[in-house]
Order: sequence, then structure tokens, then C-alpha cells
Amino acid sequence: MQEVYYIDMNDSLTNQLSNCLCCPRECGIDRLAGKVGFCRIPAAIRISHVGLHFGEEPALSGTKGSGTIFFTGCNLRCVFCQNFQISQEFKKGNPRTLSVEELASEMLSLQGQGAHNINFVSPSHMIFQMADAIQAAKEKGLVIPVVYNTNGYDSLDALRQIRGLVDIYLPDIKYLDNGLGKKFSAVDDYAEVIPGVLREMLDQVGHLEMDENGVATRGLLVRHLVLPGELENSRRCLSFLAELSTDTLLSIMSQYSPQYKACDHPGINRRLTVEEYDEIIDYALDLGLENAFIQELESQEHYLPDFTKDKPFR
Repeated sequence: MQEVYYIDMNDSLTNQLSNCLCCPRECGIDRLAGKVGFCRIPAAIRISHVGLHFGEEPALSGTKGSGTIFFTGCNLRCVFCQNFQISQEFKKGNPRTLSVEELASEMLSLQGQGAHNINFVSPSHMIFQMADAIQAAKEKGLVIPVVYNTNGYDSLDALRQIRGLVDIYLPDIKYLDNGLGKKFSAVDDYAEVIPGVLREMLDQVGHLEMDENGVATRGLLVRHLVLPGELENSRRCLSFLAELSTDTLLSIMSQYSPQYKACDHPGINRRLTVEEYDEIIDYALDLGLENAFIQELESQEHYLPDFTKDKPFR
């Protein structure tokens, strides 16, 4: 039986899915016809989890939680991915397939539950479907900020087309070393792509702004996961952020642990040490990156999700 793809096509950005250029891979395949590229997801909106998340940065989770919507699939293949159950192996049964209107309803439901924001996780390969849903939700009363929570491997053209729809950009800066990108995430040009992505995001929304309760309302918050044994890569990433602007709000994450296929890769087949993390924190401060969230190393276990459960976060 042929699968039905629930895409609203009237004057929609999703028309571009017939020759998919959603991300820098530019696969060019016809996802509307059910074909799949690197992300392995056709045009249908595939969702693996929707719910309030209290483990994001304090500016996002606040006291009421961040309204997370996890898309299935990913345009990277990170061997250490903590979300591999839904990004790589699709282990949470059959992901839900939604129409644009149904996705908009999920957004409004999260708003009704008190979420501080709508947090789209791994949206790079679903950017146009997401854009249509945001527009539909805003027409029906969505007023809380929209967060674009991404691995950073995004298309500049696609980002420019959604300008004005996203309030908070939450990108990773994983690598400024293409060798590491290829080795650990199956991407050849991450180091060329991420600087332009961060500049575009900063141009669109500016530096992070928060309300009187310390909850983000608009702006850019950049994440960097420190990898064990790869401190020079972290130094390069932080040096670029300092050049971009020392006012950039940064989340320096210590939560690395060897998940998924990381144990097959010598060097990252162990946890991050306190000494490694402290060295990178000191380096950030030396660069003038004083607006930063830091973590205790106990977060290596605390933040690991299990998407086989209805409530995947501890």
C-alpha cells in the first residue's frame, strides 16, 4: 500500500521538498514522492516525542518546562549521539506522522500546558514543514517563543526563508575541524558551514534576551559539547565564538559519555574528565566568553534520555 504524505501544499514552503535542498547536503531528491536522502525521512512530518522538558538550560526550561518536539531522523550521523534511538535507529516504535495542522495543534497544546517556549529538536531536515506549522499555530493563537534547536548543519538559504518565524536559535558548534566532522558525524564540510550559520542566526535574532524571571524571549544561545581528547577542537570553536562576539551566550556542556557507537572509536570511548572540562572553561574565560552556562560532570548520566519510555527524561 502506498504511503500517504500529510503535507499542506497551498503556497507552501514545503513545495521545495520535491527537490530537497533543506540542508547543506542538498540531496535533491523528491521527498514528496516518498523518496529519502541522507536523513532517511520523506516529506511526511515524523515526530518521536512531544512533551515538557525540564533539563534544558535554565533560560529555556525555566520553572514550567520547555515544550519540546523531537523530529525523527537527522542530517548527521554522530557516533556519540545521545538521541540515537530516534535520530539514527528509530527504536521508539513507529514515529507519529502528522499533518501541518496537527503539528500546529501540538504546539498549541504545549502552550496550554504552560510551556515557556516551543522547542523544535533536530529540525534541519524538516525546516519547511516546521515553518508551515509555526505559521498555522500563530494564526490560531501561539504567542510563546519558538526555539530552533539544531546540530548547526543548516542551509543558509533555508534559514533566510524562515526569518521572522524563529525567536530563539539554539545551535551546536560541534567542530571546527573537518577531519573530526567526517570521522564522528559523516559530514565533510561542517567547519565551513557552521560559521556562516551562526552569523546568520545572530543577525536574525541578536543576543539572547531574557524576561524578569530569567526565561529567554529572543536571541542566540550556542551549545558546545566538549569531547574527550579533542580539546584543540574545543579551543577552535570557542575562539570563533569570541571573534563572533564575546557577548554570545554559550552553553559549555560536560555531559559527554560514550553512547551509541562511540565505544568503537579510540579517544572518545571514555567519559570526559574534570581536568579536561575545567581546562576548556578556563580557556573560555580567558577569551572573554563570560556569559556561559556550565555543568557539573554528574550531568554525564543525569541528562541521558531513554526514548523507549513515555517520559524519556529523568
